[in-house]
Amino acid sequence: MKKSKFKFIDLFAGIGGIRIPFQSMGGECVFTSEYDKYCQMTYRLNHGESASGDIKNISEEIIPRHDVLLAGFPCQPFSLAGVSKKISLGRAHGFDDKKQGNLFFDIARIIKKRKPKILFLENVKNLKSHDKGNTYKVIEKTLTDLGYKIFSQVIDARYYVPQHRERIFIIGFRVDEYSDIDFTFPEKPEKRKWELKGILEKKVDKKYTLSDKLWDYLQKYAQKHREKGNGFGYGLIDPDKDLTTRTLSARYHKDGSEILIKQDGKNPRRLTPRECARLMGFNDDFYIPVSDTQAYRQFGNAVVVPVIEALAKQVLKTVNVYGHSVKRKKKS
Repeated sequence: MKKSKFKFIDLFAGIGGIRIPFQSMGGECVFTSEYDKYCQMTYRLNHGESASGDIKNISEEIIPRHDVLLAGFPCQPFSLAGVSKKISLGRAHGFDDKKQGNLFFDIARIIKKRKPKILFLENVKNLKSHDKGNTYKVIEKTLTDLGYKIFSQVIDARYYVPQHRERIFIIGFRVDEYSDIDFTFPEKPEKRKWELKGILEKKVDKKYTLSDKLWDYLQKYAQKHREKGNGFGYGLIDPDKDLTTRTLSARYHKDGSEILIKQDGKNPRRLTPRECARLMGFNDDFYIPVSDTQAYRQFGNAVVVPVIEALAKQVLKTVNVYGHSVKRKKKS
């Protein structure tokens, strides 16, 4: 067996989009946590191992020592859509959300115990502006107090895949290991890896074409909001003209309205699960063992793999440039 260059853990792993690039660069995953049973199914089939359940129920004492901590922690309490919905329902959000908002502190307790050399966190763009910036300040201060030098940036995936998708990435380096380090986020690529037309399947089942009833509803709904001066409505994509889609969300299974593909002589259609996988940068050898509904949720919540790959390369390159090792030294 080939010896790993470093060890990492994969928290809030989803279907393993963050794991893929770090593993391909020589990393060994020594622990995974994901509470959703359908994501666990997809993860197991594609990565060959079972994910542990809800991190809230797992003691930091049993988590193996590791060099890099990966975590795409839940974004619902901090997303624009999620916050708006919770406010309208009178529910707590951000760190006040008892179910999801405090999951960041489960990351913090693991960091405190295991002290990984590098942190790699992902969340929605709105994390930085949520609660007038206080949410992000709490996160940054917590990580700084734990002994890390923090760098963050919002990156739009449209330079890597044909999708407008902005996410914030937080990279942390342990100060006692990398006191002199300075991290620069990667430049956007000059050439796109994917073209929108290139991700579309040539033969698509008619079940993905919108019914007359649904298409009529979406058009009337959009017209009603246009008359009110709102921007709500469907996103109709012409593969021959458009370069990018809107952001794929976990609600795509409901009506597919944010990304509809124009079809000649008939109603537009949803993306297929495989097209969603491609839109997120997953290769075609990635298995989709779940229903369409679960697949749409999984890819809508996933990360864009080529973005993670670019960041992972930059992290490892930076460490090497500064003459440090990623792999933890064994205690004498």
